Amino acid sequence: MKQIKMLTIIAISALLIAFVYSQLESKPKEKKTMDKMPVEKTDAEWKKELTPDQYRVLREKGTERPGTGEYNLHFEDGMYKCAACGSSLFGSDTKFESDCGWPSFSEIKDKSKIKEIKDTSHGMIRTEVVCANCGGHLGHVFNDGPTSTGLRYCINSVSLDFAPDTSKSENK
Repeated sequence: MKQIKMLTIIAISALLIAFVYSQLESKPKEKKTMDKMPVEKTDAEWKKELTPDQYRVLREKGTERPGTGEYNLHFEDGMYKCAACGSSLFGSDTKFESDCGWPSFSEIKDKSKIKEIKDTSHGMIRTEVVCANCGGHLGHVFNDGPTSTGLRYCINSVSLDFAPDTSKSENK
């Protein structure tokens, strides 16, 4: 009698697994391709131009370890640009300390400079931020920011270059 119960449980479990698997397979796959970008290069070209860390983050959607980035605790006046293509992204006046370990910005000056993409990797649902000019992965945006926008653009330092505002030092 115990063997019959055990076999019944195994058979039902197998049927359930087969059903769930068939449902997953029948769902349309989410498109992972990006739209055409103004700046398009081959992987070999990107590898020549970027450091290994920049390539891993910008082209392979990696991340840097929290608290290690050059711009995490950087608060000079100027503009943060895409490290891959030089597109101007975030003004220093929108940067704030969020204690998350990555540079955080409350807004982007020109929304056309970025693309936001639904990211379901790593068992989470987030919004990825990429450069609209070259498609480089910058980081993610969250709606838990402490400023009036309510946004926190959490950006990898290695995805950024910084151009200091020289007009303020010239006026001194």
